[in-house]
Amino acid sequence: MDKNLFLKAFALASLATVALAAQADGTYDDRYYIAPFGTFVKPGGDRELKEGWGAGLGVGRAINEYFNVELRGFWQGLDGEHRGGRADLTGGGVDLQYYLQRDTFSPYTVIGLGGLNTSANGKSGASFFGEAGVGASYELLDNLQLRADVRYRYNNEGNSGVLPNGNEFHDLVVNAGFVIPFGDKPAPTRIEPVAAAPAPKPECSTRDSDHDGVSDCEDKCPNTLKGAKVDETGCPIRIELKGVNFHVDSAELTPTAKSILDDVAAQLAAYPIKKDIEVQGHTSSEASAAHNLKLSVRRSQSVADYLKRKGVTNTLHAKGYGEDYPIADNSTEAGREKNRRVELIWIGD
Repeated sequence: MDKNLFLKAFALASLATVALAAQADGTYDDRYYIAPFGTFVKPGGDRELKEGWGAGLGVGRAINEYFNVELRGFWQGLDGEHRGGRADLTGGGVDLQYYLQRDTFSPYTVIGLGGLNTSANGKSGASFFGEAGVGASYELLDNLQLRADVRYRYNNEGNSGVLPNGNEFHDLVVNAGFVIPFGDKPAPTRIEPVAAAPAPKPECSTRDSDHDGVSDCEDKCPNTLKGAKVDETGCPIRIELKGVNFHVDSAELTPTAKSILDDVAAQLAAYPIKKDIEVQGHTSSEASAAHNLKLSVRRSQSVADYLKRKGVTNTLHAKGYGEDYPIADNSTEAGREKNRRVELIWIGD
């Protein structure tokens, strides 16, 4: 690998990682920890060295929700292929680890820079190295994690001449060990749910266009007939035909009554609710109950017939109740006048 190309790529990766570290912010485990580890090294061919083993120790801490900084020291011993010798690598450096997630299983990428001393053939020399790799940790307990990673290591020995056949080497390094944090694990930050602001009431909630006591938002039967009593949805239940009177002891409508019924018929004809309507006739108690019942039946039928002639398409059921359902005191003329009435009751579907 070209040395200058590697150094440029490594510098760019370092700058990008530092920039990301400055931007990150959130909940994380910020305890200091130690990380003992063992190492397997597969050295580059130019070293003329065989695989070897080593050990080391890291001390680190999370700096935000994504990044850890860790100082590491290590020793690695490699068997030699030349002159029966061997090489010892002793060094240290600083790692910056980027965690893709913080959880029980936490994968990460890592870059590192440092220096090492190579001892072989009775010589020793200092050099620098750079590493890049991937790994993961697995939390066993609040204060114990397993951790392993695999790294590419570039080592430049300069002109030390400790090892033959070049001064730039490319090694495969595999580390495995433990992470042991100090202190109690921080409790996760509890995010209190933000209560949703109540939805603004639509303007219709303050309007009652047909003046039936039910707002336009909830009114399922708009344009209620004048004087009608409605249910909670604004649909008509009953209407008393005030002023609809008859000639004495007769079912013949007075001119005033016909005028009132003309207006009622026009409203019913235009009203979209076409449920059946019961036309109820009621009387006061001056005559006998039997007479009053027959009179109420005739009067209710008279009103039903008149409304039909005026174009009402609802099915009308004439029904007389006589004096059975008074709404006022029959002992007074004012009360008896109230009891002599005709009502429309919406029934059926």
